[in-house]
Amino acid sequence: MSTARYVHWQDGGMWLGYFVEFPDYLTPGQTLPELEENLRDLFQDLTSGEIPGIRRVAELTVG
Repeated sequence: MSTARYVHWQDGGMWLGYFVEFPDYLTPGQTLPELEENLRDLFQDLTSGEIPGIRRVAELTVG
């Protein structure tokens, strides 16, 4: 089992979240457990290779 870091917050009655590695892809949930399930589905979609042009965040050592 692997892990993925994500950012989440509550806005009004909804929970919103995105993966640190994929900040352009936000998903909602009515509860925190629903948000986490939606994030799992989103992660599968983002890493499956079926969606072209996915933007990612990476790190580079420079110096």
